[in-house]
This record gives sequence, structure tokens and C-alpha cells, in this order.
Amino acid sequence: MFIKQISIFVENKPGRLSAVTKLLAENNFDIRALSVADTKDFGILRIIVNKPDEACEALKKAGWTVSITNVIAIGINDDPGGLSAAVECLYAANISVEYMYAFISKSDDKAYVILRVDNNDRAAEALAENNFRILRSSEVYDV
Repeated sequence: MFIKQISIFVENKPGRLSAVTKLLAENNFDIRALSVADTKDFGILRIIVNKPDEACEALKKAGWTVSITNVIAIGINDDPGGLSAAVECLYAANISVEYMYAFISKSDDKAYVILRVDNNDRAAEALAENNFRILRSSEVYDV
């Protein structure tokens, strides 16, 4: 039910992001979604890839500091209020959203969002009870 997200510690220096993406490309890992949060000296690159366990191992082997976190991917209506309804559902269930980011869908009527929350199980249950579709890993990794 949950999606594996890879977080990579990246120094905020020219060429570092290029090195990460080149390594992923050379090993045939397809980036499905990404987010970068940065400070003056470093950033955290969060990615969803088609083969997360293998990608994590390749990154570690190359000397990168990485971790895997379980996140939730949901489909929301791609219209005004679609995201608001999902966030309101989590708020009503007293679930905190730590961060989120969207990714491209091949569907015309849905947008997809990755959510990191303080309780994945409760969040998935609340979202499902409110008719939000929780995406399976195969829907995210293999698209």
C-alpha cells in the first residue's frame, strides 16, 4: 500500500545533482517523481523511482548518503478543490502532513500526490474511507 521514497543528502555544490541523476540514468532507474528541499549548504533530494531498493543500493555503493521512507501516493480530482478535500480529510483525522509533492499522471482527470504524514496507516485508512484512491506501488513505479 505504501510507496518507497528515496531521500538523498546532496551538498549544495555545482554538479552534485547532475552526478546523482547520471548515476540513476546509467543504471536504468526511472524517476517517477521528485522534490528538492535545500538550505545554503545542502539539500535533500526526494525521489520515487521504478526500482527503489535497487536504486538505494546503487546510490549507497557510489558513496551517497541515502534512506528509504514509506510515503503515500493518492489520486485526487484534477480540479479546483481536489487537493483541499484530501488535506481536509487528513486534518479531520488529526493527521499531520510533514510534506507533499505532486507528479505527472497519464490520466486526464486525476492528479497524483505523494504525502509524508505522521501516521501512514491512519492516513491511508482516513483517505480510503473518504473515497480517495491510494495508489499501489505498481501504479507509481511501472507507469
